[in-house]
Parts: sequence; C-alpha cells; structure tokens
Amino acid sequence: MKYRTVVMYMEIGCFVSCLCGWILVCSTLPTEYWTFSEVGSIVLTTSNYYSNLWRDCISDTTGVSDCKDYPSMLALPAYLHACRALAVSSVITGFFGGVLTLIGMKCTKIGGSEIANARVTFSGGITYLVSGFCGMITYSWWAHKVISEFLDPHFRAQKFELGAAIFIGWGGSILLLSGGTVLSYFSGKEGLPSSSSKKPRVPASYATVRTRKTYMLPPSRVTLVPPLFYEGRKSRTPRAATKSTRTFSRDDFV
Repeated sequence: MKYRTVVMYMEIGCFVSCLCGWILVCSTLPTEYWTFSEVGSIVLTTSNYYSNLWRDCISDTTGVSDCKDYPSMLALPAYLHACRALAVSSVITGFFGGVLTLIGMKCTKIGGSEIANARVTFSGGITYLVSGFCGMITYSWWAHKVISEFLDPHFRAQKFELGAAIFIGWGGSILLLSGGTVLSYFSGKEGLPSSSSKKPRVPASYATVRTRKTYMLPPSRVTLVPPLFYEGRKSRTPRAATKSTRTFSRDDFV
C-alpha cells in the first residue's frame, strides 16, 4: 500500500473522529443535565434540581417540571460567562475545522496541488485542536467548580453533582484533540517541510588560509608534526647568526 493511500485513510478516520467529537460537544449545549441534585422531602415525593449554562430546572416524581432562564446576565458569576464563551467558541471552531479538513483531504480532490491540500488540512487540524481545547477547558472548569463546592464543608447552599453532559463533553473534546493532533502531524509533515531541506548544500572547500607564512589544511587533512621539528628550525637561526657575528683576534692564529 502506498504512503499516499495510507495518509488518505488516516485523514478519513481523523475527520470522522473529529466530526463525532464535535457532534457530542454540540449536544451538550442544550442539555440541562450539567449538574443535578436530588432532594427528598417526603417518602413519596422527590425533587430533582438540574441546571446548565443557560437555565435552572426542577422536576418531581409526579412528572411536573419547570425551567427558568437566568434572570440577569450581568449578575452571573465570571466563570459562567467564561464557560459560555468557550463552549460557543468550541462549536464555531469545530465547524470551520470540518470545512477546512473536508476541502483539503486527499479523497475529495477539491483543493489544488498536494502541498496546497496538505496545508489546508493542517489548518483544519489546528482549528480542531483549538475546538478541543476550548471544550476541555469549559467542562473541566465547570467540574472543578461543582466538585470544590460539594467538598467544601463551609458551603451552606445547595450542593450539586456532575451531570451526564460533562462526561459527554469530555469524550467529545478528547476525540477532537486526538483527531486534530494526528491531522496536524501528518499534514504538517507533508505541507510544511523543514527549513533545513530548503538550504542549498555547500560543497566541501579545500581552500587554505595563509597564516605566518604557512598553509593550513582543513581539519580533516591536518597532519601533526612533532614539536621537536619546529624547535630544530628555530634553533638553527641563532647559531648561524652567532657564527656570522663572531670576531677573531691575532692570537687565535698563533
């Protein structure tokens, strides 16, 4: 099987994984069961409280349920505003990630050349990663808030537990992160070659550099000379100089 065929099937698998994760993340937004609490007043009547990013709901065993939106947006805590923004950002970026990946996949043949398709797929993988990170931060932050209030002994208000939507969102975020990571790796490896491969190779030069009236070879061709050789050459010059400057007297010839 050719490498291109393997990459094509890999892209299809990652796209399906990211698409399923995005659908799971989208399904948690209208779901009320982000947190829930069960309160039993008498034996035959039990009240269930549950809430999400947008409203609070209550139901009992008689089948009567009622939901109420948050009365004031400015009066909400800061973490709730942040979770809303991150959840919506996760849905939007996941949608655009799917569009980019669908255009750049090898099996669709919508884009231009192979490098252009790989770059578009790389952009889609990065967008899926952003979507997965936004979703993971949203559900983890909400879960941390609920767990910290539940375990706090000084918290006197009604305590809630984690609902099914948090676990569904975690699963969808993991699918987005895993699929986006694999897409970004393979498409970036093909569409964004390393800078080292673009640099022209410089042939090995055997030019020498003249230093102190000698020629030095490259490090691979340098030959070591015993130091006594240089000491002998240095020692000859003073002797010749002393011989030429020596004076004689008449008594030396007698």
